[in-house]
Formats: sequence, C-alpha cells, structure tokens
Amino acid sequence: MVPAQRDTSPQWSLEGLTKAYQQGYMAGLARLPRTRQPYRDEVPAAAWEAGWDDGHAQLRLHQRSAAQRLTS
Repeated sequence: MVPAQRDTSPQWSLEGLTKAYQQGYMAGLARLPRTRQPYRDEVPAAAWEAGWDDGHAQLRLHQRSAAQRLTS
C-alpha cells in the first residue's frame, strides 16, 4: 500500500491575498489595531499586515498634511 501524500499546494489564491491586503489597508486607515488581523495562515496574515502597514502609513501622511494646512 502506498502512503497517502500530503497536499503541499498553497491554500490561498492571488485573489484571496489581494482581498486580505485590501482589508488590512482599510483597517489601517480606519485606525483599527493591528491585533485585529483575522487570518490563521501565515501567508494571508502577512498580506493583511502589509496592507495594514500601508494603510496606517497613508493615514499618518494624511494627518501630517492636514496639520500643516492648519498651521499655514
């Protein structure tokens, strides 16, 4: 009897990773804490966190820009 082979193919798709990134981006913009990351698997979690980092950076950039306009 041949032992069953373990399926090593990824359990995620490009569309799924894009969705995870976009959700993380929106969470960063909405000031949600990074600890709200909802994914168990490492790869989609990393995509969400990358999106959160980018969204949070965009929020901070917008805040600095708005503060400069108020003081000008």
